[in-house]
Amino acid sequence: MFTGIVKCVGRVASIAERGGDLEIGVEAGGADIGRLNIGDSISVQGVCLTVVRQLGGGFFADVSRETLAQTTLGRLKQGSRVNLEPAVRAGDALGGHLVSGHVDAVAVMIEAHEDARSWRLQFELPAALARYVAPKGSICIDGVSLTVNEVSGRTFGVNIIPHTRQATTLGDLGRGDGANAEIDIIARYLERLTQKSPE
Repeated sequence: MFTGIVKCVGRVASIAERGGDLEIGVEAGGADIGRLNIGDSISVQGVCLTVVRQLGGGFFADVSRETLAQTTLGRLKQGSRVNLEPAVRAGDALGGHLVSGHVDAVAVMIEAHEDARSWRLQFELPAALARYVAPKGSICIDGVSLTVNEVSGRTFGVNIIPHTRQATTLGDLGRGDGANAEIDIIARYLERLTQKSPE
């Protein structure tokens, strides 16, 4: 599990094909993301990956064809910036919200504009997921825990403060770009609990 509080922005150091899948090497740029052991989970752009090899101040991780098809990781290039967060440990502060790293869909940014010192972004989700997004609820975009400002049909808006824009990759997004979206896991469980039990 993760919290959606990005620890640092890393860079993709290498991308190599491995039997139809990809192995990516990610450098943390000297930032302290804790000691990563083989088998540890780490969030890369909001996607839960497993450390398969160590890389100095970074790591290598395998990316399956399913993950490549369902997220934006297939669009990464050498040098791409990525949000990084190691898995939360017992006793760590839960500053964002509970995030699994299991991306639900690629949301498309349809608008961005300044709002005082902040930056307001608007995204569009597939219709099947829009029902899970609620005003003042939580959503994870590219591994960043955000509060939903407003919802209208398939679109929702969020507010990015200057720190978040500088400390994550969200400031790199342009109109029409895709971003990994994970809806609040509580919303999914609530829907399941309210469904009629199978006979």
